[in-house]
Amino acid sequence: MFSPEGPSLRELAVQALSSVERGYDLLAPKFDHTPFRTPDAVLDAVESALRRTGPFDAGLDLCCGTGAGAGVLAGVCRERVVGVDFSAGMLAVARERVRPAGPPVSFVRADARALPFGPAFDLVVSFGAFGHFLPRELPGLFAQVRSVLRPGGCFAFPLVAPPRPGSLGYWMLLGFDAVMRVRNALWRPPFVMYYRAFRFGDVRHELARAAFRVELHALPEFGRRRDGSPRVRLVVARTPD
Repeated sequence: MFSPEGPSLRELAVQALSSVERGYDLLAPKFDHTPFRTPDAVLDAVESALRRTGPFDAGLDLCCGTGAGAGVLAGVCRERVVGVDFSAGMLAVARERVRPAGPPVSFVRADARALPFGPAFDLVVSFGAFGHFLPRELPGLFAQVRSVLRPGGCFAFPLVAPPRPGSLGYWMLLGFDAVMRVRNALWRPPFVMYYRAFRFGDVRHELARAAFRVELHALPEFGRRRDGSPRVRLVVARTPD
């Protein structure tokens, strides 16, 4: 799962026993060599889908980490791109490594639950960050996203179809979440990373409560499951014009 340039088991253990912020500060120099980074295939597919939806003027990468999503936004936005994350370590790596062609890119340290922007963006994207938010935090998170979007703006993120009950992937996710819950019951500060907590039915309901109109776009690059449903969808939540 990890390349030779990735973190050691000891480094991962230290990260897992830290807070989320401190853990990502520690992991940042090697983060791009872990499976936690969004694969380029997903980034490319999302950019292709957004090209069919855009173009956009200003874009925000929510929980940007080391800046992988900034390249997506730079490909579909004309004026500027901003990445926001609460890990100073991850942002330091992003500022050093991200040099996409296109509009200017900047990075801001802030909590996604208290964004320091007005309605200045036409597009907000996020990649792989929602497992770090508890279900009760979603209404506030989506309200924050709504507050930084201009009229007619959209909030887009890829969503992988959940593994089928009983499959290897299902038991792996179940086991990971169980380990995290035991860890958080026994150790402080908590490290919130629950991949099974982000259920689309709940997410769609909370997006609607935040006055978004939700669309689903299949990403054909990843094919379909046996029942014909897409393996990966792009969720596009739009604000009223």
